[in-house]
Amino acid sequence: MAETSFWHKVDKTLRHHQRRAQVWLRDAAWPLFRMRDCRPLFIVGCSRAGTTLVYKTFSESVALGSLQRETHDFWAALHPPAAIGWKSHAVAAELATPEEADRIARHFYAETGHQRWVDKNNQGGLSIPYLLRLFPRAHFVYVKREPGDNVNSLIEGWMRPDEFATWSQQLPGEVALEQGRLRQWCFFLAEGWEAYRHASVEAVCAFQYQAMNQAILTARDAVDPRQWSEIHYEALVDDPVGGFRTLFESCDLPFDAAMAHHCATVLKRPYNAFSPIGVEKWRGSRFADKVERVLPQLTEVAAAMGYPR
Repeated sequence: MAETSFWHKVDKTLRHHQRRAQVWLRDAAWPLFRMRDCRPLFIVGCSRAGTTLVYKTFSESVALGSLQRETHDFWAALHPPAAIGWKSHAVAAELATPEEADRIARHFYAETGHQRWVDKNNQGGLSIPYLLRLFPRAHFVYVKREPGDNVNSLIEGWMRPDEFATWSQQLPGEVALEQGRLRQWCFFLAEGWEAYRHASVEAVCAFQYQAMNQAILTARDAVDPRQWSEIHYEALVDDPVGGFRTLFESCDLPFDAAMAHHCATVLKRPYNAFSPIGVEKWRGSRFADKVERVLPQLTEVAAAMGYPR
């Protein structure tokens, strides 16, 4: 047993160094193969809306590169929210430069070996104008979820700061939601967040749902319709194969039998879900009363997302 463990470690170490060597070689070769017309795929939507499910499924495509992880640390290092006084995670479009676009494309190519890649982080929806200026031919996939279930899942996430507040350790000032029981800010900062430092958790989650989805809806108007796809999370739950087939086709990606098989079983292996995948789960949740209190204020944005009043 000890000998097996030793050789397993050796194999793992060799694979790691082989991969890093490949990354180094691709990075070194970048000036020879630099892309002049990059077409990344960005998955956007509110946190806890099903964006990870969509991202992980697109990451299975042989036509795309993927880091297979959230990239908020990578993007925040380029433009730290601290640099603008922690006002928001939104990055202004005017900060996009050709040099930065080249740096980003080089990083993803070196790490994945693909000239077209998919990316997702839970703050990207606030920065679509910036991303579009970086990559004018980028394609955006907007994942929408009805407010009841989305807000309920956000509240659940706020109860797990070790998972969703890892970035906010240096946030200045006091955060004391729920009479001081929640002291770490989770998910993302949208403009105006400071007014909610001492609010109820449901008020904060309603604010985040409203801010993120409104930012995406506003940015949509400036994107070529051929570079924009949308899907309701509930549609994927109802028919994952049909829903993903439509998305893949709209992104000019192949959807073969292997991909169809993956999508047919994708709901059986939920990514970072708090409970079995379903819809209208909030009604039976421990936070149903909290969710119900804030739903009326989300009617307008939900209607703009395609949910009936």
